[in-house]
Amino acid sequence: MERAESSVGEAERRHLGETAGLIMRSRNNPEPLWPTIDGPLGLSEEDSVSYARKFFKFGFLLLPLLWAVNCFYFWPVLRHSPSFPRIRRYVLGSAVGFVGFTVMLSSWALTFAIGGERLFGPVWERLVMYNVADRLGLSGWN
Repeated sequence: MERAESSVGEAERRHLGETAGLIMRSRNNPEPLWPTIDGPLGLSEEDSVSYARKFFKFGFLLLPLLWAVNCFYFWPVLRHSPSFPRIRRYVLGSAVGFVGFTVMLSSWALTFAIGGERLFGPVWERLVMYNVADRLGLSGWN
């Protein structure tokens, strides 16, 4: 009988998210707070720390899209600053890295798209890639 009660208690705790890194918000708002957007179906807090750390570190290997994925997947951690401090540092770092990368890429693209030959002058012919075949003599049908 005791075992049946403990299994019911364990199942109820799992349902309530005790094993998945659940944090209760406050007495006024009893809705649980999860580290991932999956809610109770998501990762435990330990797994979340591992995934957030991996996404953050792999973002430095010229894969900044992983920073965006990290921010999206751990959105509840970004929204609620006091929750999950172990995960928050990686997710916040990913957000800063992704914003920085986006600003740099956008400014580079806009500089070339808007400025073009007027901005760079005669150097423009060496910077652009659409005339590489002509420069190397590869475009003729000899």
